[in-house]
Amino acid sequence: MYLQFYELDKYPFKTNPDPSFIWFGEKHKEALALLTYGILERVGFLLLIGDVGTGKTSLIRYLFKLIDSSVLVATMHDPDMPTIDFYNYLAEEFKMNKVFTNKADFLISFKKFLLRAHSDKKSVFLIIDEAQRLDHERMEEIRLLSNIELDDQKLINIFFVGQSEVEEILLDHRNKAISQRISMSYQLQPLDESETFQYIVHRLKVAGAKRGIFTVAACKKIFSISGGIPRLINSLCDCALISGYANGKKVINIKFINECQTDLRIPIGTIEKNKQLHQNS
Repeated sequence: MYLQFYELDKYPFKTNPDPSFIWFGEKHKEALALLTYGILERVGFLLLIGDVGTGKTSLIRYLFKLIDSSVLVATMHDPDMPTIDFYNYLAEEFKMNKVFTNKADFLISFKKFLLRAHSDKKSVFLIIDEAQRLDHERMEEIRLLSNIELDDQKLINIFFVGQSEVEEILLDHRNKAISQRISMSYQLQPLDESETFQYIVHRLKVAGAKRGIFTVAACKKIFSISGGIPRLINSLCDCALISGYANGKKVINIKFINECQTDLRIPIGTIEKNKQLHQNS
């Protein structure tokens, strides 16, 4: 809609994760280093948590671009599906070429798959996205998968990726056996004000911008409203660019940001919560 008006090659603030737009602030660099280390060292269990919109999924997708064919990865986006569906989804993700009707049959075949992968010098990783949706029963199923190992080598490594509620689930005494196995964890925090400015400039540059489009005051307001949550930053910026285009304005000032805050109905509680996060970090 507004690409030609702002002299852009592509839309800079779409909310769907796009690895080509990923920006490495210090927090994201630390998280990426942790995930990469987890792959290289096969740490077993790893936990990445962060509020909605902080960039967890974007990081995981970027990570996929870094790994080679010696790493086999399955990503589970709906971990609370029925058990047999859970197993068959894993079988499909790992290209096991078989449909299972019972747990025993799957576990036997999965152990053979893991041993074969180990023999072929391949690493196997299961990424549980939306891990805050896990219950105790599914945690136990995942723990059973991790029990398939050799004396000196873990055959499957499992990453939990989710919102902060995951910690509460792991603190449940019934999940003690699995929480004690988590070797590394990282909490992805929102961006601070300076990082928010850099994030906006970066995405515009990747999209082909040849000049500044947002005023400093507009960027400050974006941070104030979004609390540094990348997804909210994207929503505000995209809304403002559309409004600027509709009004024939090639520079986005604070007026457009204020209007978008109202149009997008961003909850005040979200803003205050992220301000508190910055104060505590």
